[in-house]
Amino acid sequence: MPPFIIWGLRVVYRTLGKGVFFCRRCGGDRTYRHRVGRRFITVFFLPLLPLTRTGQHVQCLSCKTRYVTEVLKLPTTVQMQVAVGAGMRALVAGILNAGDPANPLARRRAIDAVRDTGERDYDEEALSEDLSEPAAQARPKIAALGSQLQVEAREWYLAEAIRIALADGPLTGAERVAAEHLAGTLGMTQAHAIGVIALTEQNV
Repeated sequence: MPPFIIWGLRVVYRTLGKGVFFCRRCGGDRTYRHRVGRRFITVFFLPLLPLTRTGQHVQCLSCKTRYVTEVLKLPTTVQMQVAVGAGMRALVAGILNAGDPANPLARRRAIDAVRDTGERDYDEEALSEDLSEPAAQARPKIAALGSQLQVEAREWYLAEAIRIALADGPLTGAERVAAEHLAGTLGMTQAHAIGVIALTEQNV
């Protein structure tokens, strides 16, 4: 009687790495594992002969949902919160430096705007530090903020910067140019920026 052999096919996964990502199913930041799979021919349920790769995926360790690896490009909740605070600080500094950065009304409005992003300890000293930061260092922070926002949210942040500039009177030419530059860094077109600026001026 010939020997009885049990054989079959099986996918074996290997973990490439672990980290934290935003899980859409869980609705928050969770630990993930990044895995790659390969098909094997099994003999007596043991993988022996490797075949083709099955591709890579990211698996949430909480809900076990699998995602394509592009999900790792999305910011985590913590990263987004940091980007919002840093981006807003750069925005208010950019618009204040285009006008009168010493005006108390504009400074008060700027501090309130940053605090509304969750940075409750933001104060006059922190604002002064932000105002002294070179524009080249501030631009990436504004761009990072804009990359995470929908169109409507970009409009809101630009309008908030404009309201800061309007706190001490009508927009100057320099403030108007600065607002357009800030809008471009947020990812908005010049025409879009001009529309938001005009609408904000009408509503203040």
